[in-house]
Amino acid sequence: MAKYLISFPAAAMVVPDDQWNAVVRDSHAVIEEAKAAGAYVFAGGIDAGAAVVRVSADGTVTDGGCAAARPLDGGFAVLELPTREAAVAWAARLARACRCDQELRVFMFAPAS
Repeated sequence: MAKYLISFPAAAMVVPDDQWNAVVRDSHAVIEEAKAAGAYVFAGGIDAGAAVVRVSADGTVTDGGCAAARPLDGGFAVLELPTREAAVAWAARLARACRCDQELRVFMFAPAS
């Protein structure tokens, strides 16, 4: 089985103020379903208020992320699933719950990890 990253950037989530409670309820329900199905690895959101630092190979710490990278924010779930089709189905469930499109990526298998 492969691990899949299902995520969305914060800007993709445009929800009217009166619907936030429903989004939270619905997205948490999907995560609970993933746990019950044995697919859940972990999930959460990037803390956009936390300072980003870049750490070099010699341990030097520099404020800010890599200049070439787009900002990393929003929410994510990592699920372990048997097929890409199953990952697409879970991504669709999260898209409905979050009221925004989800990005789907598969982690490469690394036998030593």
